[in-house]
Amino acid sequence: MSIFVIVGVIAVLLALALLHFLKKPKVPERYKVTQDIDPYKIGINEIDRMEDGKDFEIYLCKMFNCLGYSDAYKTQDSRDFGADLVFTDREGYRNVLQAKRYAVTNPVGLNAVQEVYSSMRFYRAKKSIVITSNKYTTSCEQLASYNGVKLLDRNDLIKMIELFKEQQHSKVKDIIEAEPYLSLDSWDDYRNKDKIVKKDRKAEKLVASGN
Repeated sequence: MSIFVIVGVIAVLLALALLHFLKKPKVPERYKVTQDIDPYKIGINEIDRMEDGKDFEIYLCKMFNCLGYSDAYKTQDSRDFGADLVFTDREGYRNVLQAKRYAVTNPVGLNAVQEVYSSMRFYRAKKSIVITSNKYTTSCEQLASYNGVKLLDRNDLIKMIELFKEQQHSKVKDIIEAEPYLSLDSWDDYRNKDKIVKKDRKAEKLVASGN
């Protein structure tokens, strides 16, 4: 084999290697949600390709209406006070829900629990839920467990979608309405009469003076 053939083969191999190195990875096409979407045609892959969290909220609202939550509605995009969806469950309790469509490398943190919990009074809700296409940080799970906030993660969402597509609506509702995990904490320490409770003297003076 001549030197020219060898050089030619090496050049071709180097060119192919360089082309492979420079080739950009294919970016999945975005999935755009419209108001007339069919939630039965959407799976976790479509959710991962949605434009933003608003698309995820629209999808969940459509799903909840199909499940029979006739009063389910999506809150306004601005000034939602921490809730993305409001609905009444089978026991007659109003629920507030916050939806988080996050990348798999970005777990949901404390803010989600803080926001949805604080929105309960505004919407006169009895229960609060966070649902995500990802997972939660440990601190988020801890705060939720002390405040009775229901957390539904990616695995729960996938299970809900599977049952929903199979028309097993009652089982989807069972997942949504299941009692949240609670960290039982005794209030005895807070009621201990031997403990000295520091009072806000400045506030007491203002109350006494009528200001």
